[in-house]
Amino acid sequence: MHINSHCAVGIIIASIFHPIFNFDLFQFTAIVFAAFFMDFDVFLSKFAKDNNHRMLITHSIIPSIGLLILGLIILSPVILICSLAYFIHVFVDCIDWGTNFLGIHQKPFGPKFLITKEELDNLDEILSKYKIKKSFFDIRYYSKVGVLIAEGLLFGAMLTSIILFAMEFSLFIILYLLFLAFHISGYLHLKKIEANHQS
Repeated sequence: MHINSHCAVGIIIASIFHPIFNFDLFQFTAIVFAAFFMDFDVFLSKFAKDNNHRMLITHSIIPSIGLLILGLIILSPVILICSLAYFIHVFVDCIDWGTNFLGIHQKPFGPKFLITKEELDNLDEILSKYKIKKSFFDIRYYSKVGVLIAEGLLFGAMLTSIILFAMEFSLFIILYLLFLAFHISGYLHLKKIEANHQS
């Protein structure tokens, strides 16, 4: 899923646990950040197999396990919850396009509901039909009704959880909206480019 959805998951998790642990701003931020910061590994794509940032070790459960061990050693609920947020990101990403889940995979692992095995095996040929390769992924993502429903449900759950459990952190919704605006504007831009390319 896109970074705005992972941000929403982080806000949901932090909000749900807030009444139990009474997080301060730094702790709440750390949990939200743990839910999406790995997506910035996109800037390291050139080091990844097939230039797919999801094949980097950052998109595996290994960092989550590291956080889990650290949290258990120092008995930190915040780090343990960060581990959970990180793991959920990797797990969810397995469902749409796949990831390097265990850190040992040569191809994206998971159900990969947004791409077929045939498409994955012939990805270079498919991407060659697009003026900008990223267009395939963004257009496929936003063309799926299931994705749009999931995004809507996550947005609703985020609003509900922060209103019920962590109203003092409601400004985090702005972060979600910024990420959403970034992705939608990018998608519309790519869609326009590809429409002109096809005509």
